[in-house]
Amino acid sequence: MNLTGGIVLYAVLWFLTLFIVVLIGQRSQADAGEVVPGTPAGAPADFVIGPKLIWTTVIAGVIWAVIAWVILGGVIGREELERFDLIFRG
Repeated sequence: MNLTGGIVLYAVLWFLTLFIVVLIGQRSQADAGEVVPGTPAGAPADFVIGPKLIWTTVIAGVIWAVIAWVILGGVIGREELERFDLIFRG
């Protein structure tokens, strides 16, 4: 994995993690009991993004480190990946 591949991998993991982390602990306006006119009842009541971005960065960094270790450490090589489809073919 080169530098560009590592950056792209981290960016993809970061956004995928963000989509999951944003939903954790989120309360809708209907749950809070205060629906602002003109907005759907499922809209967030109090959306705080700062801590969620920090958690996203930390979690994505850990996942990236594990994947980078697997790729760069030779845990799984090209030979194993080439034969991976044989598992499903039988």
